[in-house]
This record gives sequence, structure tokens and C-alpha cells, in this order.
Amino acid sequence: MSDFVAEFIGTALLILLGNGVVANVVLKGTKGNNSGWIVITTAWALAVFVGVVIAAPYSGAHLNPVVTLALAITQKFAWVKVPYYILAQLLGAMVGSFLVWVMYKDHFDATDDQGLKAAPFATAPAIRNLKSNLFSEIIGTFVLIFVIFYFTNAEMGTAKTPIGLGSLGAIPVAFLVWVIGLALGGTTGYAINPARDLGPRIVHSLIPMKGKGSSDWSYAWVPVIGPVIGASLAALLYIALNP
Repeated sequence: MSDFVAEFIGTALLILLGNGVVANVVLKGTKGNNSGWIVITTAWALAVFVGVVIAAPYSGAHLNPVVTLALAITQKFAWVKVPYYILAQLLGAMVGSFLVWVMYKDHFDATDDQGLKAAPFATAPAIRNLKSNLFSEIIGTFVLIFVIFYFTNAEMGTAKTPIGLGSLGAIPVAFLVWVIGLALGGTTGYAINPARDLGPRIVHSLIPMKGKGSSDWSYAWVPVIGPVIGASLAALLYIALNP
């Protein structure tokens, strides 16, 4: 399996399971309806576990453009491969979210609330304050990336397994995403991954969903720019602490 295909499949599975749990919790008539935040954060952590297990032997399992960016900033990943990885991640996220819509289509159709229909695709703030929302995404992503660097510090990958989450083992990063969701996710829904938010938001805007509302493009920059800033700051601090 090529690294592009690994990033594509790993990210698609991440989004299928992660956005799938959101659909299960918020859409009308599902078996998991109203099961709550613990269910969502736990399933997202396990979704990360699944994506990393699949992609790690082939691509290092970045599954997130800002992981790729941060590793490139610290010269642990080749800049020439950054666009290539990000494209695979974005396309994978789009496919994963499309499959969520197909699987839960009857429940999307049965749900009247347009906000709930959009929730399985993209994040939205609990209280809309773009400055605070941006700060939340910066902090959440900073924690993700900074801790990942210390998970991987002892062994930064091999020729077969490029630098990235694949050098961690899947369990530590799953726990990291879990605690970020539980502790820091209540403000914006913790995108902490531009592909995770942008790809599904594009899909939401394109599909012929019954009673579909806005894709909220006026907010869409927050879960893209916030993670980029947070990851960059984490990478720069890591460089400063480990010259």
C-alpha cells in the first residue's frame, strides 16, 4: 500500500467512525440518540486508534494536515510530501463523511433540526465568539501536537514507517485525543484537524440532503486556521526546547 493510499484509507475510516458516532447520537430515531458527549469522545478516540492501526505501517499515520505540517516544521518530514499527504487526508475525510450520510440517510431525513443535520459533518461552536472559538482550536491542537512530539521522541520512525503517528503505537494517541475531547472539546467540538472539518463541510454543501441548512462557511476558517496556528506553535516550542 502506498503512503497516499494509506493516508486516504486511514483518514476515511477515522471520519466514518468519528462522524458516524455524532450521527448516531444526534439524529432522530437512531439506537444511540441522546447518548451524550462521553459516547462521542470515546468513539472519536477509538476512531483514531483504527485509523492509526491501518495507516501506520505505510505512511506513519498522520491522518491530519497539521500533524504533517508540524513534522515538516521540525524537519522530521519532507516538505515536498506535505501537499501530497494533505490531499490524501482531505479526500479521505470527504469519502468517510459521504459514507456516514449514505448509512444514516433515513435518520438525516427524519431529523428536522438543520443544526443537528449539519453536526455529523462539521464542527460548530457552543457559543459563537470567533476569537474565543479560534483560541479553543489553537489550544486543543497545541496540546495534540506538543504531546505527540514527546510520544515519538524516543523513536522517530524508520525508512518503511515515515515520521508520524505510526511511531507511537495507536493506544497513546487514542488516549490523547480522548482527553482533549473530554477536557477541551466543549467549546467548539474540537476539530483539531482541518481535513476532519473542511472535507465533510464540503460534502455537506454538495449532497442533496432533504431539508439541508447552511454549511456555515462564515465559521469554516476557524477549524482550519486555529489548528494550523496551534500546531505551528507546538512545533516551534518543541524546537526551542530541543535544539
